[in-house]
Amino acid sequence: MPHIKYKTLSLAFMACVASFFLSHAQSKIINSGWQYSEDKTHWQTVNIPHTWNARDAFDDESGYRRGLGYYKKQIFVSSKDEDQIFWLKFNAVNQEATVFVNGKEVTNHKGGYTAFNVEITSLLNFDSYNLIEVVVDNSHNDNIPPLDADFTFYGGIYRDVELINVPKQHFSLKDFASDGFYIDYYNVSKEKAGVKVKVLIDNFEDKANTHLDLKILDEEGEIIREDHQGLKLKANETKIVEFDYPEIKNPKLWSPDYPYLYKLVITLTDKNGTILDQKHSNLGFRWASVDPEKGFFLNGKPIKLIGVNRHQDYKDYGNAVPIELQKKDIHIIKNMGANVIRFAHYPHARELYKLCDELGILVWTEIPIVNKVTDSDTFFEVSHTMQNEHIKQYYNYPSVVMFGYMNEIFLRWAFDNKSTEKEKEDLKITSLKLARELEDLTRKLAPNHITVMAGHLNEVYNETGIADLPMIFGWNLYFGWYDAQIEDLGKFLDDQHQRYPKRSMLLSEYGPGADVRIFTKTPKKFDFSTNYQAKLHQSYYKQITNRSFMTGMTAWNFADFGSEFRGDAIPHVNQKGLVQYDRTTKDIYYWYKSVLDDGVPFIHIATDYLSQLTVLEDDTFPIQIYSNLKDINVSLNGNSLGDFKVENGVVSVNMPFTNGDNTIKVSTEIISEEKRMKVNRIETFDFKNFKRFGVNIGAHFNFYDEEQNITFVPDQAYKKGWFGYKNGTAFGITKDKNQGLPHNIKNTNAEPLFQTLLEGCNEYKVDVPEGNYQVALYFVEPHIKPTENIYNLSRSTSEINKKQRIFDIYINDNLIEKNLNLAEQYPEKYGVEISSEINVNTSEGLTINLKAIEDKAVISGILIEKLD
Repeated sequence: MPHIKYKTLSLAFMACVASFFLSHAQSKIINSGWQYSEDKTHWQTVNIPHTWNARDAFDDESGYRRGLGYYKKQIFVSSKDEDQIFWLKFNAVNQEATVFVNGKEVTNHKGGYTAFNVEITSLLNFDSYNLIEVVVDNSHNDNIPPLDADFTFYGGIYRDVELINVPKQHFSLKDFASDGFYIDYYNVSKEKAGVKVKVLIDNFEDKANTHLDLKILDEEGEIIREDHQGLKLKANETKIVEFDYPEIKNPKLWSPDYPYLYKLVITLTDKNGTILDQKHSNLGFRWASVDPEKGFFLNGKPIKLIGVNRHQDYKDYGNAVPIELQKKDIHIIKNMGANVIRFAHYPHARELYKLCDELGILVWTEIPIVNKVTDSDTFFEVSHTMQNEHIKQYYNYPSVVMFGYMNEIFLRWAFDNKSTEKEKEDLKITSLKLARELEDLTRKLAPNHITVMAGHLNEVYNETGIADLPMIFGWNLYFGWYDAQIEDLGKFLDDQHQRYPKRSMLLSEYGPGADVRIFTKTPKKFDFSTNYQAKLHQSYYKQITNRSFMTGMTAWNFADFGSEFRGDAIPHVNQKGLVQYDRTTKDIYYWYKSVLDDGVPFIHIATDYLSQLTVLEDDTFPIQIYSNLKDINVSLNGNSLGDFKVENGVVSVNMPFTNGDNTIKVSTEIISEEKRMKVNRIETFDFKNFKRFGVNIGAHFNFYDEEQNITFVPDQAYKKGWFGYKNGTAFGITKDKNQGLPHNIKNTNAEPLFQTLLEGCNEYKVDVPEGNYQVALYFVEPHIKPTENIYNLSRSTSEINKKQRIFDIYINDNLIEKNLNLAEQYPEKYGVEISSEINVNTSEGLTINLKAIEDKAVISGILIEKLD
């Protein structure tokens, strides 16, 4: 029987003892000074983390390099360690890695988001340099998920590489690159909590006598449980040792509001007391459950899960992001008030899960089986291995409450117009078979966790029954963006709950794209305005919190992220983030803070991105104010606009801005906040208090062009004394879609200026006074051959043949451009600027005539600058 004692001993003293007696077991990060090549001929020195797609996934050329990358590094190994066992650990390589040591292949690993180990002792030359080579392949492979997804599959070694040397007896490194031990809890309640620990020990020599010591310490470092056991190891065996601790009375429970952590220290020593190996882990006493009527419960109390999804990439880094930058993400998410993160759509760096333990954020973690499966034994085998690695590597984190394994698995199936009906039916059967296998595997390997998967808006998840496999089914729903209207979210959820009353549901994805350069008084579906982003998120929050049966909601996405094929307002980037790609916050982030963080009184005035705001005539402009307080007073330029009740975290105030500098002040009895902003108020279109004026032709929104430092105002029908179109229609705009051209426009960073345009506009009038003007006109050819993009459209896109479009451009009867043929003269999707100096010597202003010769003329924008 193991000997159990109760005593106290400082953690600092334990650390000193461990250090004094520790053998040569160590893990050394070997990230520096690798050689990298694309062709094995031309080499460059790089450091890990590294990806070869940090730039080409964001350039104007379609696609990014998917293929082979070659890495090599020399490591010196001293003979003083030749009695040790050596391992290489790769924490993530995307997506297939073949590793060689001194010319001999030692392992091949498939899957780009979990770690793998390989033992290399017999291949090493001691007191010499040893060559480590890794061939990395991120090519599409039908047998390696993900097969298809709305994110970029960056190639490279993008997480730490470790050289591990341990004594011949050590905690196992063989079990799917786990830590070699697993923590389970039993009978957890406010009154008591039990802990079980299973330890795997590898012996690489003849039989040996060892000693195993386990200690549980509280947050202050005091030992509250201790267990010792002598072990006799057989030759070359992996021994499994299990410990059941007596229950701890009145445990301090872990939760987002109080993330109390105990510590587990496991030490392996030889018969002389010399430490051979040592491991540390967080312990968090908590229990979670779901109820299809009442939602999610933590420690017996209902809690609405509200948080974000997160992708791991970062502007200018791709997926090779320094870990300290990644840790900042978790702090930003916690500061927002979130209590849950869905690490989508793959396991993220383990350091982040540890930080979630410490900060108090619940975690949904999953493997990247996304959109589609392959009916092959290899695909199934790789999927099983991924989930084994995933669960065993991430099992011990108290924050991890949910393990997932599939996302929108029928998305490609739903848009498949090429396969036969039998082929599609077979794919449904295959997908369901794999889902059942992974659900069973997950329940077996992670019995004290909740299983999850996510699907998109399609009845196939109900028809197949796949939605009833996991303990929680996540719906990825984009009502008001890709589908229907914002208010249809609640109707859909009510219908699902009525039809499937025993199913627990979570809103696992939602949100519109938003570009901080786009703002409007009239937000519309798919316009990428920050105003529409606010409208949708604020409505969704109310619709979810008003439904007790919903376990919660995770916004898509925490941050904008790379998706190479996208042609949104910023090409190659999915812009649904609450923060930008470089983690600069969007205003919506602060709205979430206003409804989720009730700790410190808080006010945010949402004016940070209203650069060069132009207000016409006696118009006002609505400004949103976010606060976690109930009542606020708002003033503009020292004049009170009144007292306002804060509802759903927001107040919207129509501001009568004056020309020039304006100061908004929001006050309460506790705190106040001020924001200053410059406004260009134009009461008369006389060019006296302004020199430049731009119109975003064909658009209902303002667009701030950073490079030209001007905001292009929304278009309008011609109004005497002002500006506007005499005829023409907005290209591609329907009642359900307001984006125009969903494509990358080459030769510019001002996509929102070019993506909206008028077609068939023969006359555009701007009533400027007499004077000299520089007039710039902006054009793009809209008839292009778009890449099929199932993430931007509710139906499959058909190819559009390039048309012959020829027209002449006149300004005040002066011929500016003859026979303009955009398709012929410029590359597809090329932003064209045609500029001319014009003298206006009458009261008639500027008249732009686009005289069609063949097909209809188009125009995207106009910028006028007064020269005298």
